Amino acid sequence: MKAGLVVDNEYIYGEEKHLTVLKTSLFFANDGYTVYDCNGQLIFRVDSYGPDPRDKGEVVLMDAHGRCLLTVRKKRPSLHHRWEGYLGERSEGQKPVFSVKRSSIIGRCAMTVEVFNNPGEEYLIEGNFGQRSCTIFNAGKESVAEIKRKVDASTNVVLGKDVFLLSLKPGFDGAFAMGLVLVLDQINGDDYVENDEADMSPTAQDNVL
Repeated sequence: MKAGLVVDNEYIYGEEKHLTVLKTSLFFANDGYTVYDCNGQLIFRVDSYGPDPRDKGEVVLMDAHGRCLLTVRKKRPSLHHRWEGYLGERSEGQKPVFSVKRSSIIGRCAMTVEVFNNPGEEYLIEGNFGQRSCTIFNAGKESVAEIKRKVDASTNVVLGKDVFLLSLKPGFDGAFAMGLVLVLDQINGDDYVENDEADMSPTAQDNVL
């Protein structure tokens, strides 16, 4: 398996790719998302998992046609807020393909990602998801994806946090990256730190994921 491929080869691009991630409802925390490319083509969707979901600790990422690509599920009990990702629709006894957990309970906040179906492949997520400012680094400390605020090209105005960019470097699995977004969203909900003056640096000591 080549580095960067975790979920689906279809979502690995030969050049840098910018996806627009849109929250589909603003009434409840964690209602779902739709994800589009720069041409407005639907790439991913996540149906509502708001006030009365099937399982509040499980979220399913689908392609544009409703095919289940990935299920992310909270592992219980888990001291470090560990989440696991499963290919397709998770079934009993199925082994996860990756896990995400806090790198430490106290100290600098960051998330570590371990990939099981590509042994030795690890990633680190640093930044502030509540402010839509995160970077995903590979084991070589190279940036492979970024979550950042979206700017309206016509007005040069920064849009609200319900719409943001997921930027992928060439060779990195976009479905995997979106799975990590879902994990971050589940951990954070919509309890954003409403402080636009906060330090947005990916390695800031006081950032909260």
